[in-house]
Amino acid sequence: MPIAARNQLEFIHILKDRGYLHQVSDEEGLRAAAAKGIVTAYAGYDCTAPSLHVGNLISIMMLRVFQRAGHKPIVLVGGGTTKVGDPSGKDESRKLLSQKEIDANKASIKTAFTKFLTFGDGPTDAILVDNDEWLKNLRYIKFLREYGRHFTINRMLTFDSVKLRLEREQPLTFLEFNYMLLQAYDFLELARRYNCVLQMGGSDQWGNIVNGIELGRRVEGRELFGLTTGLLTTSSGAKMGKSVKGAIWLNEDMLSPYDYWQFWRNTEDADVGRFMRLFTEMPLSEIARYEALQGSEINEAKKVLATEAAALLHGRQAAEGAAETARRAFEEGAAAEGLPTVELALGDGVGVLTANVAAGFASSTSEARRLIKGGALRVNDAVVTDERATLTLKDLNQDGVVKLSLGKKRHVLLRPAS
Repeated sequence: MPIAARNQLEFIHILKDRGYLHQVSDEEGLRAAAAKGIVTAYAGYDCTAPSLHVGNLISIMMLRVFQRAGHKPIVLVGGGTTKVGDPSGKDESRKLLSQKEIDANKASIKTAFTKFLTFGDGPTDAILVDNDEWLKNLRYIKFLREYGRHFTINRMLTFDSVKLRLEREQPLTFLEFNYMLLQAYDFLELARRYNCVLQMGGSDQWGNIVNGIELGRRVEGRELFGLTTGLLTTSSGAKMGKSVKGAIWLNEDMLSPYDYWQFWRNTEDADVGRFMRLFTEMPLSEIARYEALQGSEINEAKKVLATEAAALLHGRQAAEGAAETARRAFEEGAAAEGLPTVELALGDGVGVLTANVAAGFASSTSEARRLIKGGALRVNDAVVTDERATLTLKDLNQDGVVKLSLGKKRHVLLRPAS
């Protein structure tokens, strides 16, 4: 159910209607540029992990809307800026990665973009660019003389990425302080190389984006634009994209399609409609119908959200397979092939507390103990009451696994280690 765009101006309307748009530097100027033809825009992603996560997904979806409206997206991977570390939204410095780690992460995160964007050589096909191409060759003194003079410390201290760190009395290294200069330079370099006139990102990047707009104007008189989306939290105020087991990764080798489906299935009631608009391509009229559901009926809307969101990333077949796995596990109590699996040495006996931690249901045995005391943990659908219980090969069910469950929604299969 694709989002349809009638013309190249339509992407601005779609971003507004679906709740993406938070800030835009010059909407009338951007509209005028889009009215003239194809606009090129970019969003940047540092290579700090082997996979992107759900927190990155909203900017990827914006690039998708942008491309489907007839414009050209650039995916900028930060092979260069990852060596510095973005201080935005962080209370402490990022861990500095080796070149080998950065290269491995860069190769791994590329796979997610191909699920959402069309890459190629056409006028609106997406391209992937690494800012290490130009940053690694910068001569520091020359860079400072040509570009550093366009930034003032007074102004830089007002940006949230700096101000919030200082307000919390957390150290901000000079290395990190340079990040905003490098990101601004990225925008200028992309404008020079690809006639890129628009940068998209989260609202925490607004200061960096404005820096790039101003640098382009001061150095070369370029007219550049910025557009941000609000930082996502759930209706209860929790940070979007986190679970008990950690980040919700986009790469399948770091998070299974089933776990990805289940993340969306567990959406809070008040967020279902908003997340349908942001993370699926369902028509707004259909979303409004699901938003009107009350009580237990909202669970059906959550299943639709989960399937549509998972289909965009993992494909329709995998998404519907995850939905069927969940149905069998929850409604029939079956072990259900396709559930997440963990291998454990059951032949030697594994404590139920340790198994609970290995399954990702708890971060420690003490937390697992509290779950058992609360009656939340089940083994093969039977409530666990003895925290000293041990799981062995005798506990294997007819499918040759031990089904470990936390509440009614989370299940993991324990398989004997070979």
